[in-house]
Amino acid sequence: MKLLYFGWVRSRIGVSREELEPPSEVDDVKALIAWLRDRSPKHAQAFGDVSVLRVAVNQELTTLDAPISANDEVALFPPMTGG
Repeated sequence: MKLLYFGWVRSRIGVSREELEPPSEVDDVKALIAWLRDRSPKHAQAFGDVSVLRVAVNQELTTLDAPISANDEVALFPPMTGG
């Protein structure tokens, strides 16, 4: 699975992308985030409050309940603002 991090998520973790193989029980975004929190203190800090995260799976904005699979690209980022 390809993970992409943007904004302060990237800053807190210290990398912009990771290629990982989550366990088979990680089948939605919420489970992925819970699994990522245990990877390191930096991940725990970045994913401490999921209510402030936005997510895209395969470049489509979606919710934390979205299903994911091993070949997906998952992007995690803070809310966007525009002007």
